[in-house]
Amino acid sequence: YARLIRNEGLKPLLIFSFLDVVTLCRCAQVSRAWNILALDGSNWQQIDLFDFQRDIEGRVVENISKRSGGFLRKLSLRGCLGVGDSALRTFAQNCRNIEVLSLNGCTKITDATCTSLSKFCPKLKHLDLASCTSITNLSLKALRHLRYLPQCGLNISWCDQVSKDGIQALVRGCPGLHGLFLKGCTQLEDEALKHVGTHCPELVTLNLQTCSQVTDEGLITVCRGCHRLQSFCVSGCTNITDAMLNALGQNCPHLRILEVARCSQLTDVGFTALARNCHELEKMDLEECVQITDSTLIQLSVHCPRLQVLSLSHCELITDDGIRHLGSGPCAHDRLEVLELDNCPLVTDASLEHLKSCHSLDRIELYDCQQITRAGIKRLRTHLPNIKVHAYFAPVTPPPSVGGSRQRFCRCCILL
Repeated sequence: YARLIRNEGLKPLLIFSFLDVVTLCRCAQVSRAWNILALDGSNWQQIDLFDFQRDIEGRVVENISKRSGGFLRKLSLRGCLGVGDSALRTFAQNCRNIEVLSLNGCTKITDATCTSLSKFCPKLKHLDLASCTSITNLSLKALRHLRYLPQCGLNISWCDQVSKDGIQALVRGCPGLHGLFLKGCTQLEDEALKHVGTHCPELVTLNLQTCSQVTDEGLITVCRGCHRLQSFCVSGCTNITDAMLNALGQNCPHLRILEVARCSQLTDVGFTALARNCHELEKMDLEECVQITDSTLIQLSVHCPRLQVLSLSHCELITDDGIRHLGSGPCAHDRLEVLELDNCPLVTDASLEHLKSCHSLDRIELYDCQQITRAGIKRLRTHLPNIKVHAYFAPVTPPPSVGGSRQRFCRCCILL
């Protein structure tokens, strides 16, 4: 840095503005002059401590806020378990221009933090409170006063104390909300979704994963009121039926991402209605939609030319014929990047032959596809040499799953 300053004539402060948090801290220890430059508030506009140090105490956040002050725009304290309400109140008072704040996993914070943010940080646009399990409806009632929050969104996933009263207060105060992440908010029922559908016409992203109490009734209200919806996740919402897919197709033509994993009541009828109306679909997770057949793949191949990622794992009725249609569809040659076919027992090497012309295909999952062979995979690789193939073969048995049933073990580096 000294050489750049001397030879290129660059101002010292400009050089320091390009450095990350770790390097700035190291430079601050070189000399008194460098300490002043490195710790200048203008160098601390974006801070992410996740890859640096997560066992920080509240006083560290207070010191950062005093140093950066009004310069700080983005801060991530994701996973900082030792940071609590007191430190964040000091932070909010000092950093009133903060726009993006992640407190994901900061389990010590309570509604008091949201009250402080609402009072002192009027420019806040995006707030991540995922897994802040002490958050209640009082926080949502406080946050509704943030006028810029609707521009990006709010993540309160796994805040399982939140109910319809908090959602109602939030959406009425933030009618232009663009993103709402409610994954794991298990208290939410259809009444909460009716408020979302009524008051959030600008909504682009909605995540309701594992909100197991919601049904078609609430979701149809969302579809009818949120015509700009582009990303929609209801994976694990096991009560939904084709009626929801039909409403989604009729009302949300700009849908790009749909995740409906483990929604076992959905059938070809619903996906046909969806595909015929939502031509901009790019990513679909249909894992464990056990009733769908090749008919769904035929509709997707005809009507969804932008499809890039498709998960059909545990869709046990899918056959080579469905993959043949997919491989010859308009998305196949230039768009399709990821195809997941784990536990599809009727899929054989013939399916791999049908995928040879998918030149953008980067990854294919074939765990527990008993009729797929090493020879078939090798033939596919002669046409797609860079493709990542994840599979294993009997009689070699993979070890027991560690960390959840969806984690898988891959022996392809050894066997393939």
